[in-house]
Amino acid sequence: MRLSEKIISALRNSFETALFFATMAVKENFRNYVAESGANDMNPSRRMAILGNGPSLSADLPRLIDSKYWEQADMLAVNFFAMGEEFSIIKPKYYIVSDPVFFRKAGHSERIDNLYAALRDKVTWPMTLYVQYYNPDNFDYVAAVGHNPNIRIVKFHSTLYRGFRNIEFWCYRRGLGAGNFGTVVQNGEFIAILLGYKTIELFGVDHTMLEGLMVNDRNQLCRRQTYYYDKEPAVPKPIYVNATTPPQPYTMHTFLAEMAELFRGHEVMRDYAAEQGVRIINRTQGSMIDAYEREPLQ
Repeated sequence: MRLSEKIISALRNSFETALFFATMAVKENFRNYVAESGANDMNPSRRMAILGNGPSLSADLPRLIDSKYWEQADMLAVNFFAMGEEFSIIKPKYYIVSDPVFFRKAGHSERIDNLYAALRDKVTWPMTLYVQYYNPDNFDYVAAVGHNPNIRIVKFHSTLYRGFRNIEFWCYRRGLGAGNFGTVVQNGEFIAILLGYKTIELFGVDHTMLEGLMVNDRNQLCRRQTYYYDKEPAVPKPIYVNATTPPQPYTMHTFLAEMAELFRGHEVMRDYAAEQGVRIINRTQGSMIDAYEREPLQ
């Protein structure tokens, strides 16, 4: 790298670092809520299994249930997993919702209400629900889950850090910054590392976001989105930026840029995990993530 490039990089990183701390001071704070709350009776193996909602999970779930995998690793579920019948069988210790649709008025829907109703009615075991600290609409999570005494709600920070790498990992170790690069699974990895888990296993993290991508005759970017709980074949539909009013459609440029950031985030999580002595194992068959070691479920 030439001297001029080094100077430009140093200036840019300095600006990004200063901006991050200013944003944290104004928008959030500097408390490590995840570490303060601690783990839920951690499995002696210090392993956590994160269940994404990708289509491959439909094949893995029966095997996880048959083997009682929750006895080998603590389970973390995300987004709409609670609406399936497997939720009450697996009884995950941890749950994360981080997409803006779960706490912004602009993203409110009957499906969101049904998710919180499922958490309210089904959770009869100790479970920690992790939610973003940033909550501009003052969404009441406690009321949303019906004041269920079995659900402990813990905040995590979601402001992304961009700047010097050594400062980035210093922030991560203190619960600042986030794994919020575009998918809730990365937040799960970030939280698992903060809690002290030493092995993180990924299931249902297909990340086949480019599959079924098309532009229709109205120049709308469309995608066929598939999840493990789908009963009917998915059809391509226009995709919009979450929780914006009015809804903002993606362009091919903005969508691909967001996908690039998402996959970059997995590389950041891989490097941070390695620095902390943590293994991240991708057990998802056919996953498009190339950042982690791969080892299918036996």
